[in-house]
Amino acid sequence: QVQLAESGGGLVQAGDSLRLSCAASGLTVSTYSMGWFRQAPGKEREFVAAISRSDGNTYYTDSVKGRFTISRDNAKNTVYLQMNSLKPEDTAVYYCAASAFYSVSRWQTDYAYWGQGTQVTVSS
Repeated sequence: QVQLAESGGGLVQAGDSLRLSCAASGLTVSTYSMGWFRQAPGKEREFVAAISRSDGNTYYTDSVKGRFTISRDNAKNTVYLQMNSLKPEDTAVYYCAASAFYSVSRWQTDYAYWGQGTQVTVSS
């Protein structure tokens, strides 16, 4: 049974940093393309970042480029999202997801497995 467990969310001030973790069980993160998505109150879930299974290539939505970094630790079977210079508009529930596709994808339908999410709240 595949499980993705996000952690690391919380309440921070604008300009602060957080690191989200996604611990996987039932799958090996090095053999899946992994992504982070988020859903703000009253909005649809959107793509944030992804890392490919094939070459570790990364892909970010424009609004987080230069501030967020996705990475994975194969030994810990965990994917991370380092978030720096946080803004109030980054407030959302953040979800980790796994895709069997070789390349990175921003499309939710390409991801077969999802975590339950972790809340990130950024105050101004």
